[in-house]
Amino acid sequence: MNGNQSIPSANRALTMATFAFAANFAVWILYAVIGLELQQTLQLSATQLGLFFASPMLSGALARIPMGVFADRFNPKNLFTLQMLAVVPALLVLPQVHSFNHYLWLGLWLGISGASFTIGIRYVCDWHTRDNQGTAMGIFGAGNAGAALTLAIAPLIIQQWGWASLGPSYAAGLLVVALLFAWLAPSIPDTGKRNQQPLSIGTYLGQIGQLKVWRFGLYYYFVFGSFLALIMWLPQYYVNVYQLSNQQAMAFSLFFVATSSMVRALGGWFADRYGGRTVNWTVFWICLVCLFFLSYPPTTMTIHGVSSDVHLDIEINLWLFSGLIFIIGIAQGFGRASVYKTIYDYYPTQMGSIGGFVAAIGALGGCTLPIAFGLVVDIMGIYSACFMLLYAVLAICMTAMFFANKADRLRQRISQAQSHNFLDQG
Repeated sequence: MNGNQSIPSANRALTMATFAFAANFAVWILYAVIGLELQQTLQLSATQLGLFFASPMLSGALARIPMGVFADRFNPKNLFTLQMLAVVPALLVLPQVHSFNHYLWLGLWLGISGASFTIGIRYVCDWHTRDNQGTAMGIFGAGNAGAALTLAIAPLIIQQWGWASLGPSYAAGLLVVALLFAWLAPSIPDTGKRNQQPLSIGTYLGQIGQLKVWRFGLYYYFVFGSFLALIMWLPQYYVNVYQLSNQQAMAFSLFFVATSSMVRALGGWFADRYGGRTVNWTVFWICLVCLFFLSYPPTTMTIHGVSSDVHLDIEINLWLFSGLIFIIGIAQGFGRASVYKTIYDYYPTQMGSIGGFVAAIGALGGCTLPIAFGLVVDIMGIYSACFMLLYAVLAICMTAMFFANKADRLRQRISQAQSHNFLDQG
C-alpha cells in the first residue's frame, strides 16, 4: 500500500472481494443441497452422486488456471465482475433441468463460480504488503462461508417457494453482488506489484513445472479439496449413517462449514507469525489422528471368555463423529491460509498464475474425491470408507512434506558451507 491514505481503500477492497467470493462460493456449493433431493428422486448410486457433486467442481478447478493467468495480465476487478455475470444465466436455466445428464452439463457451467477465488486473491494481493499478506488472504478466504449460506438459505427458499425458485433467487442475488462489486470495489493501486511484463507461456510452464509448486498443490488438494468434498458429502452421510432428516443433516454440515471458513483468517495470522510450513505440519498431524478414528467402521466383536462370550459393539456415535469433523474443519481452515502464505513467500508477483494453478489442483480434490468416495463406498459397502481414503491422501501429503523439509535443510547446510568456503579454511 502507498501511504496511510490508501488504507481505507485497501480495507474496502478486501471487504468487497470477500463479499463477492462468498456469493460465488454459495453458488458453487449449490449442488450439495440439490443432491439430497436428486438422490431420492432419481435413485442415484453413491458413484453417480459423486459424479453429480464433481460436475461444478471440475469446471471450477480447470477455470482457475486461465483465470489466474488473465488476472496477472488484466484488471482483476473487471475480470471478477465479468465472471459473476457469466454465471447468472446458468442459474436461470436451473429450473428447466430434470435429467441426471443435463444436471451434469449445467454443473460445468455453474462451476465457473469456483474460479472467483483465483481472481479475488490476485485482486487482494495488490493491496497488502508481505507482513500482513497471510492475514489479508485469510480474511478473503473466509468467503468459504458462502457454503454455509447455501446450506442455511437454500432449504428455506425451497420450503417457502419450491424448487423452481432456487435458481432464479440465486441469479438475482449474484447479479446484485456483481453490480455492487463493480460500483463499490476500488480500482487496483499503482504499487508496482503488478507485472509490467506478464510472464510468457514458456516461463509460466517452467514455473508450474517446479516440484515445489506441485507440492503446494498436493497440500492444497487435502486442506481445500477434501474440505469441498466433505461439504458435498456430509449431508447425505448424516442422512444415510445416522438417519437424520435433511434439515438436521444440513444443520450439522452448516456447523462444519461455518467454523472451518471463519477460522481461515486466524490461520493467516498464525502463518504470518509462525510460518506457513509450521502451521501446515501441525494441521496434518491433527487431521491424521482424527481421520484414524473416523475410518473405523461400526464393528461387533465377540470375545470367547472362560465361561461365556463377551459381545462388544464399537461405533462412532453422532456427537463424537461431529466433534472429530469439527476439529478437522478447524485444522483445514488454518491449512488453507498457511498454504497461500507459503506460496506468496515464494511467488509474490505471480499470485494469479502460480496461485491459480495451486488453487486448481486443490479444487480438483473437490471433483475427484466425491467420485472416489462413491466408488469406495460402493465397492467396500462401508460408509466410513471415504475417511479411509482421506487418511491415505493425507499420508501421502505428509510423506511428501517430510522429504521436502529434509531436502530443504540439506540445501541450507550446503549453502552455508559454501558461503563460509570451508574447503579453503585451515
